[in-house]
Amino acid sequence: MPKRKAKDISKDVLTLQSKVKLNSGYQMPTLGFGVWSISPAQTEQACEHALDAGYRLIDTASVYKNEAECGAAIRAAIKSGALKREDVFLTTKVSTPLNGYGAAKESINTSLKKLGLDYIDLVLLHGPYGGSENRKGAWKALVEAADEGKVRSIGISNYGVQHLDQLEEHIKELQAERGGKPGAGGIISVGQWEAHPWCVRNDIEEWCRKRNIVFEAYSPLARGFRMKDKTLKGVAETYRKTPAQILIRWSLQKGFVPLPKSNKKARIKANVEVFDFDIAEEDLRRLDTKEFKTTFWDPTVIGLEETL
Repeated sequence: MPKRKAKDISKDVLTLQSKVKLNSGYQMPTLGFGVWSISPAQTEQACEHALDAGYRLIDTASVYKNEAECGAAIRAAIKSGALKREDVFLTTKVSTPLNGYGAAKESINTSLKKLGLDYIDLVLLHGPYGGSENRKGAWKALVEAADEGKVRSIGISNYGVQHLDQLEEHIKELQAERGGKPGAGGIISVGQWEAHPWCVRNDIEEWCRKRNIVFEAYSPLARGFRMKDKTLKGVAETYRKTPAQILIRWSLQKGFVPLPKSNKKARIKANVEVFDFDIAEEDLRRLDTKEFKTTFWDPTVIGLEETL
């Protein structure tokens, strides 16, 4: 097959500076930097490399144990004058065992202290474990944090369609309980799931698309397990790109916000070099594996009352 050269793309398509408008009214970058499994000792420097490379979205979580280091990197960039607070979109998550109203409120306050920031751009419920009552309570805590200005946008992670449908019911209930004003029950802005060519979630994608909820893809590189895949390598050779760059571009063209992670400076930089080409439809079809296999866990399948 002839090689396809990376082509210049027009100004009306995605760039590293592109953002997507959320249901909350705020804007979020279309490419982010994930820090899951990066040790606290390496996180601050990795975030510094990411910010230097042009990332403006950093995704952490309370369970990652590296929120403080993410916040330190952001504050350092602000102090140096390189960036303003509003230039960086910071996401964290309420840990799944903490689902429940009081624990979720405490988790948000603890995250704010560790980050050392005045507000958090996005807080997600990390998973659906804990049962219906705890999920509703944890969501209420996020809604109140947004009302108080501690958080700008809220959402969920690892929810299956059954959990999403129930969340909509919880939002209606909370709206009524909190006076009936539109939006009083909370607004879902973002959902986050593992997604890559070997883990496609058509049902969840459709659910989000109908509601204008942004779909974030974590582990968009399939945690490196598929880099030697023959088809992926073939597509990468076609565009003179790395397999990682192809996977990130695949996410972007699916309409996702991918969150690649690395603690290597060269790879961090290479992972943003994905805006000078488009993957042709025929090559996207080559990457359509028809396989569904997560690399770690899949909480989307748990029952509505299942706990850890």
